[in-house]
Amino acid sequence: MRRSRTSRLTHIAVAVTGLALAATACGGTSADKAGDEAKDSNLGLAISYDVGGRGDQSFNDAAYSGMVKADKEFGYKSDDQEPSDGESDADKIARLSSLAKSGYNPVIGVGFAYAPAVKAAAAKYPKTTFGIIDDSTINAKNVADLVFSEEQGSYLAGVAAAKATKSNTVGFVGGVDVPLIHKFEAGYTQGVKDTNSKVKVVTQYLTETADEGGFSSPDKGKTAAEAQIEKGADVVYHAAGLSGQGVIQAAAAKKVWAIGVDSDQYNQKPLAAYKASILTSATKDVGRAVYELAKSVHDKKPLSGVTRFDLKAGGVGITETNPKYKEITGLADAVAKAKQDIIDGKVTVATKP
Repeated sequence: MRRSRTSRLTHIAVAVTGLALAATACGGTSADKAGDEAKDSNLGLAISYDVGGRGDQSFNDAAYSGMVKADKEFGYKSDDQEPSDGESDADKIARLSSLAKSGYNPVIGVGFAYAPAVKAAAAKYPKTTFGIIDDSTINAKNVADLVFSEEQGSYLAGVAAAKATKSNTVGFVGGVDVPLIHKFEAGYTQGVKDTNSKVKVVTQYLTETADEGGFSSPDKGKTAAEAQIEKGADVVYHAAGLSGQGVIQAAAAKKVWAIGVDSDQYNQKPLAAYKASILTSATKDVGRAVYELAKSVHDKKPLSGVTRFDLKAGGVGITETNPKYKEITGLADAVAKAKQDIIDGKVTVATKP
């Protein structure tokens, strides 16, 4: 399995240079050669990571797990590439286009920030299937919009928090103040209030934009969590990517509960020192979405349009790996009931706070 781990700027330089050379060699512009994908056999899928990159123990690492599974099953030689700091849409377009040109299929942008780039690259390479995670705005035959009902998993996290709190105050730390993360807050707060209306939810967003480090700054997450704990929160849920590691560290230091996100953070090796404080994690099976898109291309039935991964489909959920989860009186039963109520349509979870 080939892993491209060279410098971020090198990735972009190679991508731009590759496109320029292709145009020059053929005596025309890259637009003239739109759709001229590599004719070699498919190398496998390619992933272009969101802010924070691989190693966040959360969102990006979940995507990576899907690529690993596809590589093992289909014998692929897939590639994963990191974002550069402060990169433009043009940088993203160049990287995705270079991957399609090289023969990777599908090519996946991890995160809603890739929407303009995926749309542009897909138009240039119509024979390649593109995927984007957490966006449903692209209307193209060769694009799969892989979206999740994050609010449903977050609702279950809220139920767990309401059952676990002793102070009747819980916290939520969002990485960036954007509609996607609002879904996490909305579901969590509703789950808390539906379980115990007396519980107060303290909320903080780390930054207004991703460029300010909201998804990639553990120090910011730690400071925010410490402030919430000072206000009495004894359970803190984060939807903050790499920044969430700081939330978990703060919770462990103050001996309160943290709730992880996206991946089962209790089982992440780099977080092993803090695992006893990770009550549960609200998961979204990004790895499954990546794998299913790769499989659809392998089977010559590529996914297209919006594919939603909700609680009923098993695309979101909550973990029970920490033994303490089942030791808290009424917690497991309350979460199980809430899950079934959502699946049965008895509870509709809000997507906005």
